[in-house]
Amino acid sequence: MLLETYDWGLEARTLQLLFGLGLGLVFGVAAQITRFCLRRAVAGDRAERGPAAAIWLTAFATAIAAFQMAQAFGFVAIEDHRFLASDIAVLAIVIGGVAFGAGMVLTRGCVSRLTVLSATGNMRAATVLIVFAVTAHAMLKGVLSPVRTSLGAFTVDVPFASLADLPGGAALCVAVAAIAAILTIRRFRPAPSHLLLGAVIGLVPVAGWATTSVLLFDEFDPLAVQSAAFTLPWSDTLFWVIASTAVPAGFGTGFIGGILAGSFASAALRGELQAAAFENAKQTGRYTLGGILMGFGGVLAGGCTVGAGLSGASSLSLAALLALASVIAGAWAVSRAVNPSAVAVPA
Repeated sequence: MLLETYDWGLEARTLQLLFGLGLGLVFGVAAQITRFCLRRAVAGDRAERGPAAAIWLTAFATAIAAFQMAQAFGFVAIEDHRFLASDIAVLAIVIGGVAFGAGMVLTRGCVSRLTVLSATGNMRAATVLIVFAVTAHAMLKGVLSPVRTSLGAFTVDVPFASLADLPGGAALCVAVAAIAAILTIRRFRPAPSHLLLGAVIGLVPVAGWATTSVLLFDEFDPLAVQSAAFTLPWSDTLFWVIASTAVPAGFGTGFIGGILAGSFASAALRGELQAAAFENAKQTGRYTLGGILMGFGGVLAGGCTVGAGLSGASSLSLAALLALASVIAGAWAVSRAVNPSAVAVPA
């Protein structure tokens, strides 16, 4: 749409990178201020779990509502995306989601949170991200790819790929998500500014879909339609740094770069830059294992808590919702095993 209207003087890939950078900046600032993270909502400390859940559900409900509106007005077109495929790799998604959920408990943060922390001086988070990106790349294109293809071969054909395909499904899902967010907000009363930023975070995935599927989609040289995510973008970003001539930077790399810049700037202005390192070998091993599990699981599940949990679920994709449910189940189970008192419902 925008490529046909304006002469930007740049390739579509470069424009998508710049738009991804802008969206990443917004996400990074909002996530750094709110400490946005699904792990905090599912398996965080009792005092933080309720407010974190309210912010996450606000982002979730906003993403679903905004996606349905954008799609209705023709600003989103992802009909051919894997999230909306009628054959769902159930086994891979469930195993991957549970593994990712377990990993984010071991590392005390989902990949989005660790990306934000790495930009503010947390070397534990930065180390985990490297392990995560290498593992994800090995699953996508390296020695572990046979595991992905083998587990992904077990698929189930479904009559509809999205709950939005059901009569009244989209409206019902928007209502349920909104009610869940409102009830959680009323109970735990997080800061209004954090709720507003949570809504902003929810708009980012929809803006990503609109950018790559309609606004900057080049029909003569089509690029992959994508949105806010971390698994493939971190894999591509790491290897773009190592071999930029072989792995070109695109929307995902721009998104990651924007988050790092936005998180750093926000933390610097708020006086929250703080160096952190591993305390002992046991902690190092736990975080490393967590990074491996998230890289392994993120690829199998088709995304992380943002890639599947917000971007994918905003379309009400059955595959994305299954991945999100599996991540939550894995996180809850491992949190219960590691620290049984941590899963008690906060008062």
